[in-house]
Amino acid sequence: MLAGIRTRDLRKIYTSPPPSAAGGGFGFGVAPGRGKKQPKPQIVALDGISLEISPGEIFGLLGPNGAGKSTTVGILTTRVRPTDGQAWIGEHDVWAEQVVVKRLIGVVQQRPNLDFSLTAREILLFHGAYFGLNSEERAKRADTLLDRFKLRDRADQMVRGFSGGMMQRLSIARAMMHDPQVLFLDEPSAGLDPQTRLLLWEIIREYNQRGKTILLTTHNMEEADALCQRLAIIDHGRNIALGTPRELKASVPGGYLLRLRFGQHSPELLQRLQTLPGVREVRTNTDRKNDASSDATGDNSADVYADRGGSLVSEIANLASSGSVELCDVHILEPSLENLFLHHTGRSLRE
Repeated sequence: MLAGIRTRDLRKIYTSPPPSAAGGGFGFGVAPGRGKKQPKPQIVALDGISLEISPGEIFGLLGPNGAGKSTTVGILTTRVRPTDGQAWIGEHDVWAEQVVVKRLIGVVQQRPNLDFSLTAREILLFHGAYFGLNSEERAKRADTLLDRFKLRDRADQMVRGFSGGMMQRLSIARAMMHDPQVLFLDEPSAGLDPQTRLLLWEIIREYNQRGKTILLTTHNMEEADALCQRLAIIDHGRNIALGTPRELKASVPGGYLLRLRFGQHSPELLQRLQTLPGVREVRTNTDRKNDASSDATGDNSADVYADRGGSLVSEIANLASSGSVELCDVHILEPSLENLFLHHTGRSLRE
């Protein structure tokens, strides 16, 4: 049975105070009156996420830290209870049919959570037993996965001596041990060397070719572009873009982004920049959404979205010179998913 993923208006509001406010540290100020209840903080992690992921699709969730990616995965894998909304794996409601859902999914978290008192082979065998595989099938699958993930020579060693990359490979092998219909990979290539990352991409494609649905979260634009058939970019718990990598990159005005910084603010210069051939849009720091968290420097910066990159710099410099404005810095970004996110939020996906 092939299984897809579906969410409808998922919301998650956390009410636990941040660690610094939980009473474990020292602070200054007026102590609250006795007997008075302090209002619980409300942190909105998800604000109405709706997704439709087809069976057999590789789907990516992109966004900066704190955007809601891991919370979404947590809800879909039964680890986080939503405040509102619904989620399904195949035809099964995640929270109404947790036992059934857990048999359909494999999960790889951001940080390996392996048992250091076991060998790599034992970890795979115990996982297979947990899902009801007989001893012969467990041994066969464990050997196949150890070979595929290039761990055979360390199969009977304790994992406490493994490198971070080896632990990550073993974590993914463990998630595949019971042959789940849906595989969740939360930042699967974070911290991996290029060679291991390419091996991981190859294995993910192979697994998908068997009809498996894969949802991965990532900060890596190259990874999203190379692997994902479709993806969603989220920020502040909301979906801000959805489509294929090609569609999303094509939706950026002009494609090229030139990030400019001038010595002084000049509205006239910015208006003249808009008239240059190939320039589609000019946005200042105050134009950008979520300006408080923008990575732009000061009010003398501008983003120019255009059909060309380097050839435009001399024309921009000439305009600045004729207006007696110093051009201090130019940073050119080629058409990319990163540009799309910058266009919507003014921030980098890696923040």
